[in-house]
Amino acid sequence: MKRRQFLASSGLAVAGGAALAAPAIAQSAPEIKWRLASSFPKSLDTIYAGAEVLAKQVAELTDNKFQIQVFAAGEIVPGLQALDATQNGTVEMCHTCSYYYVGKDPTFAIGTAVPFGLNARMQNSWLFEGGGNELLNEFYKKYNVFGMPAGNTGTQMGGWFRKEVKTVADLSGLKMRIAGLAGQVLQKLGVVPQQIAGGDIYPALEKGTIDAAEWVGPYDDEKLGFNKVAPYYYYPGWWEGGPTIHAMVNLDKWNELPKPYQAALINAAAYANTIMLARYDKLNPPAIKRLVGAGTQLKPYPQDVMEAALKATNELYAEISAKNPDFKKVIDAMIAYRNEEYLWWQVAEYTYDNFMIRARARG
Repeated sequence: MKRRQFLASSGLAVAGGAALAAPAIAQSAPEIKWRLASSFPKSLDTIYAGAEVLAKQVAELTDNKFQIQVFAAGEIVPGLQALDATQNGTVEMCHTCSYYYVGKDPTFAIGTAVPFGLNARMQNSWLFEGGGNELLNEFYKKYNVFGMPAGNTGTQMGGWFRKEVKTVADLSGLKMRIAGLAGQVLQKLGVVPQQIAGGDIYPALEKGTIDAAEWVGPYDDEKLGFNKVAPYYYYPGWWEGGPTIHAMVNLDKWNELPKPYQAALINAAAYANTIMLARYDKLNPPAIKRLVGAGTQLKPYPQDVMEAALKATNELYAEISAKNPDFKKVIDAMIAYRNEEYLWWQVAEYTYDNFMIRARARG
């Protein structure tokens, strides 16, 4: 074959004697349009925006050939049904918290966060470098979805309470909006857990239908107005040290995607994961100052509550692991990773942060 014929048949252009390759995506990429169901309302602009960041990146990485339209909670399905809609093909993908679906299997909780689990950096380390993604997707496959980390809020707050919590006894009979396994832990301490979508929390607190609620942290909680109906704001959210928000894709649709589009989606999700945490780290400090300035009473959980919660957590993990091999496999891996990480953190990370916090307090 002559050189000029070879270049023409290979799709290469000759200009001034040099062969230039046209981008593969521009040559052969199909035009694909997907719908994404978010579990979050547009008013929660930081957590909802994770899906928009993802969609924008995918479009840019594929020269607008692969477009994802984002729908807020309730526009196609209610927020807590986003995974179901993805499983059954109503939408191609969703942006949600895995732990919303513990009713299907408690293993779902580990994908987002579990009581006394990992902080945000440890979570990312475990998912991206410690085998966490692979373990979770082995599990998610049973529910016809493929998952990717696509957001993280950082350590969350411990919730808003209408009455002060001084001891474990004060939790008895308290009705609290809380998701995931944390509700089962608190149930062991006398709490009556309630699972309520974000947009419905305020009226429930206002009417006294619930006595307490947790959501995310200062920025989002201020937007939802919780400080107007519950004066006590507790920390830390020991059940969400570094919760991941996932992009879940219908497994059949994922397998149909061209490899370059799969790569674009994975990289866009990772970018969204980074941006969400950066935004929360920017927005939470001024928000907590505004809340305290408006009269919010900031309170640490009493030590006896923390200790009782840790004990109840370990009991719960043992109970679930005894009858659920999927849960045991993933939780054991996560706990082993957590223990190794904290061995390192106590040497440098915690020591540095503790010094700087004390230095700031001294002015």
